[in-house]
Amino acid sequence: MQEMTSVRFPYQDQTLDPRRRAQDLVSRMTLEDKAGTMFQSIVSVGPVDKPEPLFGLPSLASLVINHRITYLYVVGDAADARGFVQWANAAQSLALGSGLGIPITFSTDPRHGFVENPAASSTSSMFSQWPEAIGLAALRSEELVERFADVMRQEYVSVGLRSALHPQIDVATEPRWARAGATFGEDATLTAKLGAAYIRGLQGDRLGPDSVIAMAKHFPGGGPQKDGEDPHFTYGKEQVYPGGQFRYHLEPFIAAIEAGVGQMMPYYGMPVGTEYDEVGFAFNKAIVTSLLREQLGFDGVVCTDFGLLTDADILGAPMPARAWGLENTTRHDRIVRLLEAGVDQFGGELCTEELVTVVRNGRVDEDRLDTSVERLLAHKFELGLFDRPLIDEDAAVAVAGNAEFRALGDKAQREAMTLLTNAGTLPLGGDLKVYAENLDVSREQSWTPVETPEQAEVAILRIKAPFEPRGPGFELFFHAGSLAFDDETMARLTGICRAVPTVVVISLDRAAVLGELVDSAAAIVADYGASDQAVLDVLTGRTRPLGKLPFDLPSSMAAVEASREDTPFDTEDPAFRFGHGLRYS
Repeated sequence: MQEMTSVRFPYQDQTLDPRRRAQDLVSRMTLEDKAGTMFQSIVSVGPVDKPEPLFGLPSLASLVINHRITYLYVVGDAADARGFVQWANAAQSLALGSGLGIPITFSTDPRHGFVENPAASSTSSMFSQWPEAIGLAALRSEELVERFADVMRQEYVSVGLRSALHPQIDVATEPRWARAGATFGEDATLTAKLGAAYIRGLQGDRLGPDSVIAMAKHFPGGGPQKDGEDPHFTYGKEQVYPGGQFRYHLEPFIAAIEAGVGQMMPYYGMPVGTEYDEVGFAFNKAIVTSLLREQLGFDGVVCTDFGLLTDADILGAPMPARAWGLENTTRHDRIVRLLEAGVDQFGGELCTEELVTVVRNGRVDEDRLDTSVERLLAHKFELGLFDRPLIDEDAAVAVAGNAEFRALGDKAQREAMTLLTNAGTLPLGGDLKVYAENLDVSREQSWTPVETPEQAEVAILRIKAPFEPRGPGFELFFHAGSLAFDDETMARLTGICRAVPTVVVISLDRAAVLGELVDSAAAIVADYGASDQAVLDVLTGRTRPLGKLPFDLPSSMAAVEASREDTPFDTEDPAFRFGHGLRYS
């Protein structure tokens, strides 16, 4: 691992305070250097000199050398930890050999779960695999969440990932919202406690060479989306507060600030019917400066959510810039508005020359850039990136995805599962003829897989929570719309339940309306991201499910539609309450 030994300027002196080092470095930077620092662009793991095909961006080499980008958001995976480190070190060497030698901060969305979404999370073969955040919430343990985040920290640091664009501490008060599975559920108090534990696990007591800096999102809380639609898309840009619960959604962010979170990301949504301007939160000075910085005392980095300045084509579908309320303004106008609001960095963007032009045209003072660049560079110094920029391949192989970490994740997958109903069918034991869907039961040696329910002694149906597919392209990754099964699907599922005692295992990436399944199924188990083996271990009783519901499960879509988007536990007469979870006798 390379260490900086030559000291020519104060910013190279490891004995100085990180903020002092940052100030010295800023004084030596050109306007183009500063502009590059204020953009976080997207790269995928691959040849550093090849264009990025998925998002239509230039090569990593071009980003670093020509655009002076030193914050890179990483999508995709490598074959193993060694391959990832070789790629990261090659990129880092490019940065160290160009300009002022400012090292790259590699960032990522969550990589330890089961959900693959180019805008929100990735699966990774390098790391241990855990339930989604909503599953950690089902276990209600601050100690477990902090332990998980500490494992994640060690695995990230081992391969050179030093910035986590998480935790997502929105409160999921709108059951239809597609992002609920990445939250800690519907209760703000629980979310605040678990979010703070998550931040402590990533950052430690203070940022240092072994830390991963956390970016809490999405300030001031992205849960109360109108009709549950997501503001990645034009039909979901409105965020509403019919129950007057704006403060409720702030609680986790207050706890995050108290825990020392280093960075914040405002959401895309525009508040409707509040005291605030009806423009996206990142453009809102009353939100970013008055509320976040002045009232709540946050002095860290504020990075916008991705794509507020330029239109893009993602996975074959056009994606307009999500500058809600300011759709008809120019890029220059948006840059000025964001800087006036108080943000420090533009997420998922590359138009550095536009920022340079805005400054040279006199619309923004260069001193304003200095304020943000100092914050951003101070974090690089605190993380030790200037002093130890390269990664040890052998150490990465030893740490990332090691047996201990994988065992901890596997255990959490199992214990997070929630037993919703049980007519005495679970746990399953003995020799059984089993009909199964979406679950490999062949690994159970005492079971005989059969082809039809009629041949079986028990059926196991592993299903996903209902959603209405959207599209094309990018939208398909967001499970939105109705929480109820369509008539055809429900008829098929209940028909199997009538034919044979049936265990339903449902993956809850958001709430679901279970309807007739509640009375038809012999047992219903919820999982929040689990392997087939984890499911089988719970169904057979080798592991007991310990999870409790992290949100209400509504009794009907009519109840959901009548509820208030910002208000927790607001659906009438839910089928299962927050905290419900049976145990094996």
